[in-house]
Amino acid sequence: MIHSLFLINNAGDIFLEKHWKSVISRSVCDYFFEAQDKAGEPDNVSPVIRTPHHYLINIYREKIFFVSVIQTEVPPLFVIEFLHRVAEMFQDYFGECSEVAIKDNVVIVYELLEEMLDNGFPLATESNILKELIKPPTILRSMVNTITGSSNVGETLPTGQLSTIPWRRAGVKYTNNEAYFDVVEEIDAILDKSGTTVFAEIQGVIDACVKLSGMPDLTLSFMNPRLLDDVSFHPCVRFKRWESERVLSFIPPDGNFRLMSYHVNAQNLVAIPVYVRQNINFFETGSSGRVDITVGPKQTMGKTVENVIVTIHMPKVVLSANLTATQGTYTYDPVTKILVWDIGKLNQQKLPNLKGSLSLQSGAPKPEENPSLNIDLKIQQLAISGLKVNRLDMYVEKYKPFKGVKYVTKAGKFQKNWELACHEGLLRLTDLVWSSFTLMKNIPFLF
Repeated sequence: MIHSLFLINNAGDIFLEKHWKSVISRSVCDYFFEAQDKAGEPDNVSPVIRTPHHYLINIYREKIFFVSVIQTEVPPLFVIEFLHRVAEMFQDYFGECSEVAIKDNVVIVYELLEEMLDNGFPLATESNILKELIKPPTILRSMVNTITGSSNVGETLPTGQLSTIPWRRAGVKYTNNEAYFDVVEEIDAILDKSGTTVFAEIQGVIDACVKLSGMPDLTLSFMNPRLLDDVSFHPCVRFKRWESERVLSFIPPDGNFRLMSYHVNAQNLVAIPVYVRQNINFFETGSSGRVDITVGPKQTMGKTVENVIVTIHMPKVVLSANLTATQGTYTYDPVTKILVWDIGKLNQQKLPNLKGSLSLQSGAPKPEENPSLNIDLKIQQLAISGLKVNRLDMYVEKYKPFKGVKYVTKAGKFQKNWELACHEGLLRLTDLVWSSFTLMKNIPFLF
């Protein structure tokens, strides 16, 4: 199974390593560094890298590469899921999954990794069980451990370890009983030059924060559950009930957890919220270029598009930019060749525009391709897929909890290029509009 784990930052430094079986030399990461150099961007690194004697399976979270070393053939998704569990556990314990937080709590990190994996095989990956085994760090506990020489490891076996529902600890009590659900959606779309949708799909998850006393049995229903495809559930969900009735029936873990993830094949339901008109030209003579970009709202369902930021990776021959923005501010970094235009909120009556001239390196050849545009944005109170929570019912316990669903829309990636070509009967997509929005629906909904 998993023999070793290396944590690597963006600078290529291995700042933590853990071995469960035999110790594997750090030199095995050289194959990962080669793949990283070829990929260019961190998100483009192949998740599975084959070496002469090992497989390197990795994920990229919070500017950290989690690289696991495998010596035998295993399902890659199994290892990838475990690595995500490790990152989420660091987030849960330390408030953030960062290099600084991991270094500051290195003892607890090793204790967690020792409990989560036994001889290379996953053992305890539920937050509730681990928090009974290893107490989360606090200032007072750190002072006591320093003085007494004790550790955060508990002396008793977690109550959930021997239970039929290991994800929930026994004897949970709260003064205020509440359950909140966040629906997070990511939209991927490809548009042609005219703005017609060539491809669109939605990847979504439902995150929950449940703080209920006792052992509640919950049922969550949707108004349109037939939209969901390729669903994946937390182990607490009764799958047979979903298959027969399309409702989520579960005894929830205590605290934060991901209830389910899903996929929506509904291209006709995907609305691209903004449009971009770009005209970037580089002249053959004069060592100069011209920029003219306009951004406007499109199919926002009456909602305001906020926090709009346009990022352009200019060619290496561009030395400087002399531009004028009708709204917001722009900056150009001559070292990284990145132009950032911070627009803010889009106004339907007065569309923001950025135009001006570019100075190119003298004697350098004209760039062959126009640069791509990356757009970040945020839209409040917008549900793209149409998925809506109908109601949440609770059984077994007698009290009446406060229940709600929050809706917020956040942008992921929106990349705009230009060309759509066909070759020998095969559709070849080059220089297209690529968008990926993250929708966290945050409109209060009371049951």
